[in-house]
Amino acid sequence: LPVRVMSQMGIKTLILTNASGGINENYRPGELVYIADHLNLTGNNPLIGPNDDRLGERFPDMTETYNKKLINLFLEAANELGIELKPGIYAGVVGPSYETPAEIQMLKTLGADLVGMSTVPEAIAAHHAGLNVSAISCVTNMAAGISKEKLNHEDVKLVADQAKDKFSNLLFKTIEKMR
Repeated sequence: LPVRVMSQMGIKTLILTNASGGINENYRPGELVYIADHLNLTGNNPLIGPNDDRLGERFPDMTETYNKKLINLFLEAANELGIELKPGIYAGVVGPSYETPAEIQMLKTLGADLVGMSTVPEAIAAHHAGLNVSAISCVTNMAAGISKEKLNHEDVKLVADQAKDKFSNLLFKTIEKMR
């Protein structure tokens, strides 16, 4: 609903952010990743039900959900700030529990680099509405079974807090480049 309201209010670009678990073993907690594509494993889709043609066409092509021009702006901003910004495929799941090691292995087999409980429905709704969409994820922990450490929400919040300045600087620098 918020994405659709913003779209009707006239926004043209939506930058989504999230915290995620790292599946890709080349990632480390605190790193930022741009979402190049996603796997919708939530069992739901925000477009289910009657289509409102004012919002978008019935069957939108999801080939380029994440806008390449926006991704390039993020990459330019990251380069200027000395931030390494890696690409990733994000698996959206329901939660609220963290995934099991077997689920993470399945996601890895499917090609996921990251896992989280948000972003996918918003990205689908925004793309459906014709918005330019980009998403940046902060890897706050390595997913279950990737690391030997037990997952703890307090640790996730701590890593997110430690990355907030880097994350904010990247967002502000990219927004400056959009003007």
